Amino acid sequence: MKSIRDFEKFAETICPNLFAEYGDLPRTDEGDKVYGSTPYPADKAILFHNESSHLHCFPLKIWFYCVQPAVQGGETPIVDCRKAYQLLSPQLREKLATKQLIYVRNFAEGLDVSWQHFFQTTDKNEVENYCHKAGIEFEWYDNNGLLTRQIRPAVVTHPKTGEPVFFNQIQLHHVSYLDTEVRESLLAMFGESKLPRNVYFGDGMPILEEEIAEINAIYEQSKTSFSWQKGDILMLDNMLVAHGRNPYSGQRKIVVAMGEITDGNNIKK
Repeated sequence: MKSIRDFEKFAETICPNLFAEYGDLPRTDEGDKVYGSTPYPADKAILFHNESSHLHCFPLKIWFYCVQPAVQGGETPIVDCRKAYQLLSPQLREKLATKQLIYVRNFAEGLDVSWQHFFQTTDKNEVENYCHKAGIEFEWYDNNGLLTRQIRPAVVTHPKTGEPVFFNQIQLHHVSYLDTEVRESLLAMFGESKLPRNVYFGDGMPILEEEIAEINAIYEQSKTSFSWQKGDILMLDNMLVAHGRNPYSGQRKIVVAMGEITDGNNIKK
């Protein structure tokens, strides 16, 4: 694979309808339906997540293409979500299945992704219509801020294999994963209700420290890592496999394509 355009054509050969309207990742300069990887400090790990599992629609297939591997580090750790499901304690598995999760996002000026970028519009009416259709609770507040809440499952059945999987973005959203100094600063400035991101059980109750520790241990036990070489392509089933990114040094460029967009409301829980 010699270019991002070639990568896009490759992905389109497998899935003709690639996702072209994704607000959580930046666009690349090349390719119409290719995105840059998550913009995040190189010295920090991106923790495990299933892409868009916090939303009502998500890609079933996701491709990564290595334009430039890091000098050191930058591997993509992956987790088999079927194994993770089996390793959950019966108590936590039942709690996740019955209560589900509620993802809370605060789109405030200068914090995280803006609502204009995420929803691909500057029209508040369009945002409200989208939220109504997607089952997202929303609240506008001062300084052009937007708070959203969306209930999504954490335990689902894969639509093709029929296997139960642990499908979530707990590590990307839960406040406990922020560095201590950052967490304390954000809580002091905004309070818990206006944090950029957080996640609770679907009834609004907190996910306890011991439950977070169990999830961390399960991911650690289930993970393997993919080391990159220039030109490599990695294709994942986004429901069967969660992914992350290890810290790295030097320049690194991985681009992403997504396809087979799936309506999460039609997925068996």
